[in-house]
Formats: sequence, C-alpha cells, structure tokens
Amino acid sequence: MGLKRISFPVLFLFVLMGCAGVQVRDNLNIPAGKITDDQFTGIRYPFRVSALPNWKMTTEFPRFLEKLGYEGPSPYDKEVTELYIFNPSTQSNIQIDFTPANPGVRFTQESIEALTTTVTERVKSDLDKEYGQGAINVEVGPTEPVSLKGVPFAAKKYVTYAIRGVRREEGWIYAFTEPYQIFILYMILEKVGANDREDMKKILDSFEVISKK
Repeated sequence: MGLKRISFPVLFLFVLMGCAGVQVRDNLNIPAGKITDDQFTGIRYPFRVSALPNWKMTTEFPRFLEKLGYEGPSPYDKEVTELYIFNPSTQSNIQIDFTPANPGVRFTQESIEALTTTVTERVKSDLDKEYGQGAINVEVGPTEPVSLKGVPFAAKKYVTYAIRGVRREEGWIYAFTEPYQIFILYMILEKVGANDREDMKKILDSFEVISKK
C-alpha cells in the first residue's frame, strides 16, 4: 500500500486560493505534447525537456508510481501531470506539471522559497501515517534556489529516508514564470551502479519554458 498523498499542485492551489480568487483549470481537451525520440515538446503548455537514452518519457501515469506512494489521476481530475520521466531499471522518476496562475498573484524568489518549504511537514506527516509515527528517520535538505531556462523564480526542497533498505531522495521544485506555476516532483532510489542523480541533473538542465513571442 502506497502513500496516498495530495498532489503538489493541489496543495499549492489551496495555499494560494485566499489571494488568487477563482481557481484556473487545465484545458484537458488539448494534448499534453508530443514525444520525438528523447525530447518532449509541450502543446498544452510551452515547454520542452530531453531525457537520456536509458530513461523513458510518457504522458500517461506509470503504474509503478503507486507502489512509491503516488496516486494516479481520476477521471474527474481538473488538473493532470503533463509528463512523467523515469528510469525503468531503478524507478527513479520526475513528474512535471504546469498550472495556470490566477490573475493578481505575484511572486518573488523569497515567496517561492517560502511556499516550497511549506510542503515539508506534509511529506513527513504522510510518512508517519503510512509507517507509524517516527518509524521513518527523515532527513530534511535545505531550501535552495534553482535555475530553470525561461523561469525567473524557482526553488527546490527535498527529504531523504530509507524504506526496506533502499535509500530515497524525494524532492519538489516549485517555480513561476508568467502566467504559469510549475511543479516538478522527483524521487531518486539509490541503487548500486546507477547514476540517477547525475542523469536527473542533465534532464532538468535541458528543461526550458519556450517563449511564445
């Protein structure tokens, strides 16, 4: 049984509703994008990203994520994740989600970092609910600014812990570029001989929001 966590975008939309007014929804009639070789180009939202040859990309929810604690989308969801990138041999993965920002919401690097930090307690609480209070030793990493092409404000936070002897790094990146909020979830499962951390950095370095001008 996996952790049935509230999605990262939904959590932030809840936080922002007080100052954002009416919640904006994805237009799910528009396809997420197209995958050509190892590159994804967004159609619903203007971004592109490249994977490495030993990683896969899909716009459909990979079912193995349920065992890692993520809940798949329901037919009634108004927002969905645009892209999943994963290493099939280790199950390390990245999830990329765009959400339109509501008019009137303004961000700074400081506010992005503060909001990114607020997710930490929710992640720790979910682990406590699943495995028992204090059963999992969770180490919390720092909140750090992140550089993403075409994105003025972005921050990263992560926690590390071990489950059944496998060390995990579970992290989240929250970013804003007018008029979009960007949510990137990732999980690294440490396996002997794997280079997932280095691979993931290369993948995120290729991420770019495409200007419509």
